[in-house]
Amino acid sequence: MTTTPDQQPAQTQGQPSTIIINNSASASASAAAVVAGAGLRRRRQSLWAHFWLLLLTGGIGNIFYAVHVSRWNRDRGL
Repeated sequence: MTTTPDQQPAQTQGQPSTIIINNSASASASAAAVVAGAGLRRRRQSLWAHFWLLLLTGGIGNIFYAVHVSRWNRDRGL
């Protein structure tokens, strides 16, 4: 039986081929890295947020925003 290069050879009758994927350890390690890495990103001060807060709140909003971002980073050890 011959096949052309663009065709798959026909499977013979009998048991289907078995595919074994052994990724139980890597799946749990990847999931732990995703969960742990989700909260470890440091928040940055936004120039545009400070600009609009300066215009809209006369600078008082800038203080609250800066304290919020600094506290968020400090609570996460960043």
